[in-house]
Amino acid sequence: MKRSIVITGGAGFIGSHVVRLFVNKYPDYNIINLDKLTYAGNLANLKDVEDRPNYKFVRMDICDFEAFYALMQEEKVDGIIHLAAESHVDRSIKDPFTFARTNVMGTLSLLQAAKLYWESLPERYEGKRFYHISTDEVYGALELTHPEGIEPPFTTTASSSEHHLAYGTDFFYETTKYNPHSPYSAAKASSDHFVRAYHDTYGMPTIVTNCSNNYGPYQFPEKLIPLFINNIRHRRPLPVYGKGENVRDWLYVEDHARAIDLIFHKGTVAETYNIGGFNEWKNIDLIRVMIKTVDRLLGNPEGSSLELITYVTDRAGHDLRYAIDSTKLQKELGWEPSLQFEEGIEKTVRWYLDNQEWMDNITSGEYEKYYESMYAGR
Repeated sequence: MKRSIVITGGAGFIGSHVVRLFVNKYPDYNIINLDKLTYAGNLANLKDVEDRPNYKFVRMDICDFEAFYALMQEEKVDGIIHLAAESHVDRSIKDPFTFARTNVMGTLSLLQAAKLYWESLPERYEGKRFYHISTDEVYGALELTHPEGIEPPFTTTASSSEHHLAYGTDFFYETTKYNPHSPYSAAKASSDHFVRAYHDTYGMPTIVTNCSNNYGPYQFPEKLIPLFINNIRHRRPLPVYGKGENVRDWLYVEDHARAIDLIFHKGTVAETYNIGGFNEWKNIDLIRVMIKTVDRLLGNPEGSSLELITYVTDRAGHDLRYAIDSTKLQKELGWEPSLQFEEGIEKTVRWYLDNQEWMDNITSGEYEKYYESMYAGR
């Protein structure tokens, strides 16, 4: 059966990789990229698939219930992969209302439209799926500890598995109690609860996944890795929160897209799956690896950009450590990350340096002006 799948937030960082994967891998599927084209959405991320016959872009706000319900009916949508969200913690601290509107009410709008449309069909929920992508930040924070037998300092040449052991023995599991600490994570936690409630109350076939920090091509340059690559290129300061002690688990974005594909098709309804890279890095160690890589690829003297590191006042409520345990996903569906961080960061740095026009177009704001003119009056 030809499937019709809506991918929300498909012009964003992770969403564009999911759209590209589905368009290329499933030529018989009708892939609808639904995106409001806020500051983080950029159709240049999908230039390579925009003319494919199985791809369609729809500019829409996920909070527009009536418009989305009409789209469900028009396109006979049987699958929703929901990535659209406000996701930058610093922005959520300054403007929590926008995060609540988009992440909570937007998700509820999609759920209710899907419910009404699917329940109107003879087969109801058979063959349907609502897949909601969430974050590890809903779990709160983990203690930063040094297990017995592993002593600091931890070098940036250690393997990913050693890094995963180096910062603590406790991890986020699918059963970990929610304990969000920022307006962003609180809004995502609320949306997760709505998704699960629609399964429990109405029988909607839902799945929720919680992922760790993603990195790779097409990430909006306010995020740490593309921001620092661009700042090194332009010899600008590299602002590090606090002492750079915070630890994050990093996942290459294409590995995340593969996991989403696998879970959408083979995951168990009403289950939660954690998606992580088994790849923890202290921020300051990650930054040093980036500096070394960027300097080498730009032909700068080794370590010459270390002087750009500037320590700034820490973010309010800055969680110390996140660490995802993906064992359930590995055991049940056979997924595992394909890249070690050193390999992934090499590919990522090369991409940003080779795509300066893409980066410059975003940092200048020209892409937003283009969309404003394109969609004026619509």
